[in-house]
Amino acid sequence: MNNFSVLDILLVEDDKDDLELTLHALRREHLANNIFAVRDGEEALEFLYCTGRYADRAGSQQPRLVLLDLKLPKVNGLEVLERIKNDPRTRAIPIVILTSSKEECDLVTSYHFGANSYIQKPVDFDQFRNVIKNAGLYWMVINQLPLSNPADAAMAAGKP
Repeated sequence: MNNFSVLDILLVEDDKDDLELTLHALRREHLANNIFAVRDGEEALEFLYCTGRYADRAGSQQPRLVLLDLKLPKVNGLEVLERIKNDPRTRAIPIVILTSSKEECDLVTSYHFGANSYIQKPVDFDQFRNVIKNAGLYWMVINQLPLSNPADAAMAAGKP
């Protein structure tokens, strides 16, 4: 059973500067117990599904939030999003798209695939930090998640 009460974040970001800035903003606000950073979509999927480099990771310990860039190497962010939201084991994890993309089709497709939020990265340092702080506060403190994965609860109750 997944435990959503632990305050872990998975940050999926390939840009070194954006990665460092996001980590700095999240750590400054003390919004998570752990922040796991991966650099491409393939690594994100390995992390979430405990395969490859993360085969020894406990699958029952899923992050409470995924911050996902779209323009990623190996497996792009939209493919990662679609896989996460189509799998009952990971479907309930909130996914916040954090991207520099201004493309309307990326916005529409992200919501179509089940994104919980779409944030365009501000260029200004202070604005970027403030956006990360506010997003983190909302998803990690204000937003309420079930203590267990809804798919697990439905299965336990005998419902598909």
